[in-house]
Amino acid sequence: MHAYRSHTCADLNKAHVGDTVRLAGWVHRVRDHGGVLFIDLRDHYGITQVLADSDSPAFKDLEKVRAEWVISIDGRVKARDAALVNAKIPTGEIEVYAQGLRVLGEAGELPLPVFGEPDYPEETRLTYRFLDLRRDTLHKNMMLRSNVVRSIRNRMWDAGFNEFQTPIITASSPEGARDFLVPSRLHPGKFYALPQAPQQFKQLIMVAGFDRYFQIAPCFRDEDPRADRSPTDFYQLDVEMSFVEQEDVFAAVQPVIQGLFEEFGEGKVVDKDWPRIAYKDSMLWYGSDKPDLRNPIKMQVVSDHFRGSGFAIFAKLLENEGTEIRAIPAPTGGSRKFCDRMNAFAQSQGLPGMGYIFWRKGDDGAMEAAGPLAKNIGPERTEALRVQLGLGEGDAAFFLGGRPEQFEAVAGRARNEIGRELGLTDENSFRFAWIVDFPMYEKDPETGKIDFSHNPFSMPQGGMEALMGDPLKVHAYQYDLACNGYELISGGIRNHKPDIMFKAFELAGYPASEVEKRFGGMVKAFKYGAPPHGGCAAGIDRIVMLLADTANIREVIMFPMNQRAEDLMMNAPSDPTNEQLRELRLRVVPKD
Repeated sequence: MHAYRSHTCADLNKAHVGDTVRLAGWVHRVRDHGGVLFIDLRDHYGITQVLADSDSPAFKDLEKVRAEWVISIDGRVKARDAALVNAKIPTGEIEVYAQGLRVLGEAGELPLPVFGEPDYPEETRLTYRFLDLRRDTLHKNMMLRSNVVRSIRNRMWDAGFNEFQTPIITASSPEGARDFLVPSRLHPGKFYALPQAPQQFKQLIMVAGFDRYFQIAPCFRDEDPRADRSPTDFYQLDVEMSFVEQEDVFAAVQPVIQGLFEEFGEGKVVDKDWPRIAYKDSMLWYGSDKPDLRNPIKMQVVSDHFRGSGFAIFAKLLENEGTEIRAIPAPTGGSRKFCDRMNAFAQSQGLPGMGYIFWRKGDDGAMEAAGPLAKNIGPERTEALRVQLGLGEGDAAFFLGGRPEQFEAVAGRARNEIGRELGLTDENSFRFAWIVDFPMYEKDPETGKIDFSHNPFSMPQGGMEALMGDPLKVHAYQYDLACNGYELISGGIRNHKPDIMFKAFELAGYPASEVEKRFGGMVKAFKYGAPPHGGCAAGIDRIVMLLADTANIREVIMFPMNQRAEDLMMNAPSDPTNEQLRELRLRVVPKD
């Protein structure tokens, strides 16, 4: 018999009754029933119940074991009484009568429990992540992640893509976030960077003549933390294709992602209709470029109903250029209590509030509009609003005004909150949409400087001719895939022509010399015959987060940082030694 185990803790069933076996694992739980001990023994695969009574030669030793000790048990498989069968686990029809015990590893007093799923402080959980990972939910999440990555690889190979690895130590490049810099020992005073993404390398792979590339790629960005984003590193499915247009990329990617969600979506409906929504429409209708389409509410512009109206706040606001009033319809939300609650939500988000109108049955039995706004603008305007928004008795609408860039993010959050509160959001589905036609450039409201609004390597729609006009009117062949309110994929058709690239960067304030310096390898390559190419990258962590039905990305990463970008388990970041600093010819400047 094997030194540690003949079977795993998920193997045994009624067919093994009478067999002598050896199991090894962690003591999940101990139950003392007065002369009879029951131990749930757990390993990676499952749980088996072990019992011992006073006649067992292992009884006295088993009395000493505690939770999370690692032990090996020799015993005989017995059938459980019918009334005691545990249908929730594969081994629930049997138990192992212990005849021998070896302690393989004792455990001290636990800083957090493994049995059950109590809500414990995240700092403790991350400090003792090796214990936290023993808990059932996290163990399942990590196995889900492993299976998702395996499935992605299989699907990509089946679709004719080849997997290549790109460098981890490379040059710094502006890609929208801060680099992690790595000092060079051999070249004092110079620094490498960890790649924010394999962007340039995957484009060079296309120039080198490899047609369809993918990689499960680690990416490193020194970012401020969010619940759905790791502050240091993450993994993405990186994809690039040659001789393609935007629709070719969509056609290649959709079967992979859709199949993945169908395979691991736990029975949730996976929508097969992936609409294309222009960026400007997404911001208007949903207040976000990653809309949650499970919520059917669409916002609308209703400025004309308030121009010259008795509601002076909106009427005066509309006298300023670039302002508008938007409405958030709220079907079934027609009560003052609900409207006041949503108004308070807007105030909690930093706005003065939201105006509202709700429609109810009046004293005469006819439908009437109610609320402060209704009184100010009168029945004709409220009726016109109701008709435009497609609302009726028992419904409501909320209103925000100003420059869209100042309120649309809050409007988007209010839309989501209204959808959830009213039960309009379909929680049992995955809804996807391609967001397209992103603006190539944006203007800094404080400095007036023009800069890239998204990926600087995207091809402008209209090519060189488009760059000769107003930069703020140029759209890029840039696209994102949104799912349930999260951005899952970002990509674009690349700018593979040096003259267009130089012009695109010039408009963003980068002279040709700077482009040559930062992207010299890619610019040089494009001078030797570059194919039209494009691709995208899908966030592995975020995909698994959605499939695991959690809003915290740290729940699907094996060893995550905390929200201050600290590894509490390994004590990183840590102070370098003087010897390390001397070798790198670096000096640490103390904090003020």
